[in-house]
Amino acid sequence: MGKSTESLEEFYKHKLTHLSQSPGKDSGLFNIFSIEENMINGTSSPSYIRRNFYKIMLFKGNNVFHYSDKSIPVEGDTLLFFDPKTPYTYDPLKPGIVGWFCVFKEEFFQDTQRINLRELPLFSGADHPVFKLNSEESEEIRMIFEKIYKANNTEYIYKHELIKSYISEVIYLAMQFRPSEDISLHSDSNSRITALFHELLDREFPIESKTDRFELRSPRTIAERLSIHVNSLNRAIKTVTGLTTTEHIFAKLTAEAKSLLKHTQWNIAEISYVLGFEDQAHFNNFFKKQTGMNPSAFRQV
Repeated sequence: MGKSTESLEEFYKHKLTHLSQSPGKDSGLFNIFSIEENMINGTSSPSYIRRNFYKIMLFKGNNVFHYSDKSIPVEGDTLLFFDPKTPYTYDPLKPGIVGWFCVFKEEFFQDTQRINLRELPLFSGADHPVFKLNSEESEEIRMIFEKIYKANNTEYIYKHELIKSYISEVIYLAMQFRPSEDISLHSDSNSRITALFHELLDREFPIESKTDRFELRSPRTIAERLSIHVNSLNRAIKTVTGLTTTEHIFAKLTAEAKSLLKHTQWNIAEISYVLGFEDQAHFNNFFKKQTGMNPSAFRQV
């Protein structure tokens, strides 16, 4: 089944197998990496998914970052913030792109800093936390990231307190900057939402275990997963495909039901369960309405 959230531990397991640096014994709540090393070691752009951690990135180059249903092109020096509530990805990185990014959990700040990440506008999910930097601003932020990297690679007993102060400095400096204006690509937002919808739905299949269960049965549930309003989702899907969101979901469910009936020994009740139906009777009614046959009869064909 597709995943909806990546943990920091999973991030390390997936990403750091490609990196020469290790997470370190005390990196459970924080770490910092160079974008160049990510590229040299062959790491790809992330899946469109939420993470249970925060990320701050200093990015130099041209690319497109995708936050929820917004596609945001960046050029030159850019400071970007990512929060656990908003799914995101970005286009594959190209040669010449450089910069830094740090990742940290909310708990990293809880004990010693009077800062509530959830209350900061940069991490609220309401705005686009993307800041185009001039040369002076970029140099100031770059020097702070280098201080963070240097501190993180020392044995200094108070290094995390020092790092927290540096991260706080980046956050409060950014809040002085003016976010890029007109940064989202509105002209193709419907296509982008539709692509995200299909990507999310496709990750749920095939169902390979009786303990899995399809939970994206309604447009509202999918819209919540994508962090957009259900009306925006429905409008985009209908505009791009000519079909409703529900029709797409039902088509996926029907195709998977047929596959499970033909290619597994699971009984009808088990198939009903993994496809998210309340009971076998609901599944039988759904399948017959979609195919003209009940599940048992289809299995015998």
